[in-house]
Amino acid sequence: MTPHAPGTSPTETPPSAEARPAPAAHSVDIRHIDAVRAFNRHYTRIIGVLRSGLLGTEFSLTEARILFELANFGPAEVVGLRRALDLDAGYLSRILAKFEGRALVARRRSDVDGRRQVVELTGAGRTAFAELDERTQRDIGRLLGPHSPATRAHLIGAMHTIERILDAPAAADTTAVTLRAPRPGDHGWVIQRNGAIYAEEFGWTRDYEALVARIVADFLDSHDPQRERAWIAEHDSVPVGSVFCMRESDTTARLRVLLVEPSVRGLGVGSALVTECVRFAASAGYREIVLWTTATQVAARRIYERAGFQLVQEDPQHLFGHDLLGQQWRRELA
Repeated sequence: MTPHAPGTSPTETPPSAEARPAPAAHSVDIRHIDAVRAFNRHYTRIIGVLRSGLLGTEFSLTEARILFELANFGPAEVVGLRRALDLDAGYLSRILAKFEGRALVARRRSDVDGRRQVVELTGAGRTAFAELDERTQRDIGRLLGPHSPATRAHLIGAMHTIERILDAPAAADTTAVTLRAPRPGDHGWVIQRNGAIYAEEFGWTRDYEALVARIVADFLDSHDPQRERAWIAEHDSVPVGSVFCMRESDTTARLRVLLVEPSVRGLGVGSALVTECVRFAASAGYREIVLWTTATQVAARRIYERAGFQLVQEDPQHLFGHDLLGQQWRRELA
């Protein structure tokens, strides 16, 4: 059994690793930089963008992207096209001149502002793009074909994660985050992600993962659905967080296994999970709800404070390979 301070239960789950603030940009680990560079090298080779012609055509990746923009969004001002694709003005001009020479595009003066040029695909340009688009569909189909539907869904979820992390403005949209009941396999995900995140970010031992496994197993074996419940936070059809509301006594509920994936921290996922847990505890007839956390997890403590919890006890503890200051928090329920 994991050692713990007298009077403090070893079965209390610390809150989400959401509590640790993101490192400043200047302190990026060189190993992370190397990993991103290695991924870029590997991925560009897989999709063939390093070849002289994309997908066996005469077009480069940039040329294909210009055709895509014009085919999918219609005529565009040259200035707007340059800004949308973040291209050098001279480079874009040379590509458009090449396309004009092959009768793939036509340029004309803007009807709104005669000083500006508008470019659009010709019939030959639409035909060239249609062939390129068909080859792209076929090539991606071959890439995904050997993998099962579940593996493909996992891949798409990973792609969405990359987009959320690297595209900060898009990450500000919280409307895509939903809370739902766990589905088959979600409980295993809760255990796995708790173990992985806490080991990576806090250096906690596997004793913590074993503790989460026991809590989840107890919930699955004997929970009362009228008085105990769990939630999975989902973003773009991918699990990104969890929380459990479990019975402590007839009058007291306990918030457990709060977790938020690093990729969605800052979107209010932790607050949404805690709020739903508190709401359910009140509706189930409990008079109070309690939780355990540590003094080092500042961001999680702020979530609890905003949700109306109050710190009622602190105890030094040695848990999961570290000396921790455990904290008991409590909130009365109407």
